[in-house]
Amino acid sequence: MRNYLLFQLYGPMASWGDIAVGVNRPSYDHPSKSAIMGLLAAALGIRRDEEEKHRELSESYNFAVAVHSSGTFLRDYHTVQVPSASSLKNQKYILTRKEELGVEKDELNTILSSRDYYCDSCYTVVVWARNAENPYSLEVLVNKLKEPEFVLYLGRKSCPPSLPFEAKVVSGDNLEEVIKKAEFKCQEFLSFLKTPSQVRLYWEGDESGMEPSHTISRKDSVLSRKRWQFADRKEHYMMMELGE
Repeated sequence: MRNYLLFQLYGPMASWGDIAVGVNRPSYDHPSKSAIMGLLAAALGIRRDEEEKHRELSESYNFAVAVHSSGTFLRDYHTVQVPSASSLKNQKYILTRKEELGVEKDELNTILSSRDYYCDSCYTVVVWARNAENPYSLEVLVNKLKEPEFVLYLGRKSCPPSLPFEAKVVSGDNLEEVIKKAEFKCQEFLSFLKTPSQVRLYWEGDESGMEPSHTISRKDSVLSRKRWQFADRKEHYMMMELGE
């Protein structure tokens, strides 16, 4: 038997960063490991510049997610005005956005960008320790998700969670077993999603009795939070019947 931390994620909007090139900010349709480890770090009160603590957190736990509803895709189009570099040379300090834009109009440039989101997405997240020695017990993580040190969000600050996480520790022989017996009180509020009995399951590490349909490399293992650098991670996938 092994102990697993389970919690639920739901929000009207979520964004799980994919590899970003240029001005486009795409999103996977399910959480990345870096997003979940960042959420746990925020709950624990770990600041972004505490590099060693972030690496330790990411390397100490495995992560899985069952996708009950990936949601509806939304692309948000942005235009942002920024002054040219030459126009800022004479300004020693810029303390406000108003001061930043306080240049001649012909010195302002416009950046076009897009950000991707998923609306009404719902997931069950599972976290478990890789070894006997780990920086935080699962019980500590449960308590911190209930009373976090920093504000928690679903990938972006503009995407707050809309229901309690209902974090809990569940024991089971394997990952599939604990997901099938997971129950959350707030599920009745999500009946409008009409989630299917069959879910997509993504996980890392070796889990007994589970055969992945395929395995991909995903660049979402934390190397440096401060510099936004990530390493490759193997992610397994299978379809799973919840009613079995």
